[in-house]
Amino acid sequence: MDKQDKSPVTVADFGAQAVVTRRLCSAFPEVPLVGEEDAAALREPGNRALAEQVVAHVAEGIPGIGPGEVLDLIDQGTYPGGPTGRHWTLDPIDGTKGFLRMDQYAVALALIEEGEVVLGVLGCPNLPLNPSDVGSEKGCLFVAVKGEGAFLRPLAGGAEEAVRVTEVRDTALANFCESVEAAHSSQSDSAKVAERLGITADPFRIDSQCKYGAVSRGDASIYLRLPTRKDYQEKIWDHAAGAIVVSEAGGRVSDVTGRDLDFSRGRTLEANSGVIVTNGALHAPVVEAVREVLGL
Repeated sequence: MDKQDKSPVTVADFGAQAVVTRRLCSAFPEVPLVGEEDAAALREPGNRALAEQVVAHVAEGIPGIGPGEVLDLIDQGTYPGGPTGRHWTLDPIDGTKGFLRMDQYAVALALIEEGEVVLGVLGCPNLPLNPSDVGSEKGCLFVAVKGEGAFLRPLAGGAEEAVRVTEVRDTALANFCESVEAAHSSQSDSAKVAERLGITADPFRIDSQCKYGAVSRGDASIYLRLPTRKDYQEKIWDHAAGAIVVSEAGGRVSDVTGRDLDFSRGRTLEANSGVIVTNGALHAPVVEAVREVLGL
């Protein structure tokens, strides 16, 4: 179904939020959740069939769970967030359009303490473990803890390895990634930025916070999410997990003016505009180029 903002939401979005929330509530009952979804639409009589599908799929992983509990679990994600205490933020299916195309998407979870991201996990089921071989085993799990580095392990299980951003220092030698969906980022402005920086490589376009994973392990040196309209506020669940993964891998994340992302304002990044992600060494020239293109 389409949400009020015209973005799609699927059985998987609702179901994943219910399953993850159940796990979190069992282990950390005192920590609230900022989740992307809520169950208001599923409670409407006209969406009964969709709600039944959600409940049926959740019951495959949690036998015996009833409809009321599933909807209540989804609604656990309505916490407003803010600058104090601890809370989780969850995007149960980040990149829903990529998921619908059977392409790239992520399950993104982060822990925020006193307005700062201290833990991030990105599950990327369709991302190849070997970026140079698209036919290699798929399924990447990125994990980062503040001050402890960023790591990648196979989603199916296995040893984890530390990930590190590229060491590229010449913007002309860099490549960048951006959203597949033009509505998510101004691709025309990205092209102008690339021209100013002397970047000739074609943009690496993938859905979801897999882009953060790509930068963290060196598939790309830059990720641009440039504003498509002045009043848009990025959501914290779209960036929290990815931001700490890149930061702990040695990279840098800011908005288009160079300010750090502020996760203390509630459910959105209302103090920021757009997002720039780099390997750190390239951050200053990229921010400068973006500011020139956007007239900031």
